Amino acid sequence: MSGSQPCLAFGLLLVMFSCHSVEMASSLQQSFKTDLFNFYHTLILADGKETTVHLLKDIPKRYYFVLEESRTPAPFTVTVTPCDVPIEWSIQVHKTSTNYVGKAAHGDYDMHNQFQKTTKTMSTIFSYRGNSVETYMGTSYYSAVYMLEFLSIERDTHITVYLTTDTTSVHLYPELPVDPRIDVIGVGHSTVTLAWKHSPTVLQYKENIQYCLLMNEKHNYKSLCAAETAIRSSGVKSPQGLVLSLSPYALDPQPVMVLSNGELSIISKASSGEVRQICVGTKNIYTVSNLTPTTQYYFDVFVVNFLTNASAAYTGTFARTLEEPESKVTELKDGKVIQLILDGRKQKIYHLQYQASHKQVHFAFQSCSGQVRIEISRDAKVLISESFAGLRHFTLKGRLGDQYLVHLGSTEPSNASVKVQVSSLFHKPFFPALPESLKIKSFSKLRTCDSVTIAWLGTQQLSKYCVYKKQIEEDQVWMETRNADRCSGPEIRQRSDKVLCKYFHDLNIQRAVTTETIGGLKAGTVYLFDVYLIGSSGIPVRYYSKVVKTRKKC
Repeated sequence: MSGSQPCLAFGLLLVMFSCHSVEMASSLQQSFKTDLFNFYHTLILADGKETTVHLLKDIPKRYYFVLEESRTPAPFTVTVTPCDVPIEWSIQVHKTSTNYVGKAAHGDYDMHNQFQKTTKTMSTIFSYRGNSVETYMGTSYYSAVYMLEFLSIERDTHITVYLTTDTTSVHLYPELPVDPRIDVIGVGHSTVTLAWKHSPTVLQYKENIQYCLLMNEKHNYKSLCAAETAIRSSGVKSPQGLVLSLSPYALDPQPVMVLSNGELSIISKASSGEVRQICVGTKNIYTVSNLTPTTQYYFDVFVVNFLTNASAAYTGTFARTLEEPESKVTELKDGKVIQLILDGRKQKIYHLQYQASHKQVHFAFQSCSGQVRIEISRDAKVLISESFAGLRHFTLKGRLGDQYLVHLGSTEPSNASVKVQVSSLFHKPFFPALPESLKIKSFSKLRTCDSVTIAWLGTQQLSKYCVYKKQIEEDQVWMETRNADRCSGPEIRQRSDKVLCKYFHDLNIQRAVTTETIGGLKAGTVYLFDVYLIGSSGIPVRYYSKVVKTRKKC
């Protein structure tokens, strides 16, 4: 660096000072050159802007700011947020006067409130060691140069620093309430309900400020910056979703899922367990669900300014979910069919038990509505784990007297229904022999103004097939097909819906296809067609409904 550059930099700094004499200015300039500034490492701290500072272990880093002499006292605040590990930081002043007053906003510190004239170049007015967010508020009456020194003694890290001399404007950081505690107002087996007092900033600027809640199984975090740093360093594998970074200091943007109620949710898996981050808008009561029973969770609430990504942290809390009550186990009888209603909203799980009376056991499941999750285990080993909608058959081989456990639940928030049969009597099957596909096909070229032709697959066994039709409106198609009860039979249909019943089979499975032309229909009308397969047991199996519209003009 050339000699003219340091002189220019010092000249710019000295313009900000009101010196009583040329000799004092010259003396100060020489003092700054020799004692304060190393021009290869000098950094000026911006006023009114948050600055990210990267620290290397055991290497101090210094920032400076200058306050000019003013006719009125000049207040200022400095806020420092550690993002990973505890740090040491201090504020020192090179002052041209004997009067200076300052204080820390909160926390433990080592500070002198008033200073007398001293021959020392720098005086320490505040120092702190820890990982809390600390704010120092001071007032300067005369021109002075301030130095902030930061040191990390554990490992490389980063922090944020915010300096402002405009204490009358809206602060970058959202304001916390007088009592920033989080209250646990309800605990269940899989839920915890939290409440906290409103931030004054949220009440005033609702469109830009939100509360974000973070839940994990490890510990509380004193800042959103610290939480995001810990999550990234724990080897989190995040799901795919909408990308939204809640912090400008994140090395990688966090994926966010937009829930149906407008909330933003980040759910990730780390080695230390699940980490969940949810932005809940401006409401100050929230129930965290889908938790594991008998597990301790730590909860943090941050009030976030989404325009600046700056945040303030409430005092974290923790809660332990209740122990799950001992589940009731239902004994299954050989060959008996049972039907269960699965409540997806309460995440109710049915536990069924069956003792084998044969080495081979046949399980049959028919989901009547919704999607079902099944798990079959023996001797604490999971044999089958699957989600399905429709029909499933499983044949398992074991020993006489083996105990099988079946767990059933809904995979959706809505209710589901399922029929279950477990049997060792293979000559009395619950379901009839089923074709490879239960889809009904229609032929566009054979569709007229008053008739349609449909086809479906049969089996090698002689079975009865019944065809039903129903006239519907075009806007009813989704509801009719979505809400169809696949376990119901022809007995719930109106007699006018019945088209025909016939017996059919073919020993050559490749030729086991039958067609039917249904006439007497209205032109330009939508019809829903159903086929029921009824085997020797009398239990009907419903094919997937087919919607066909007749031609409007022929």
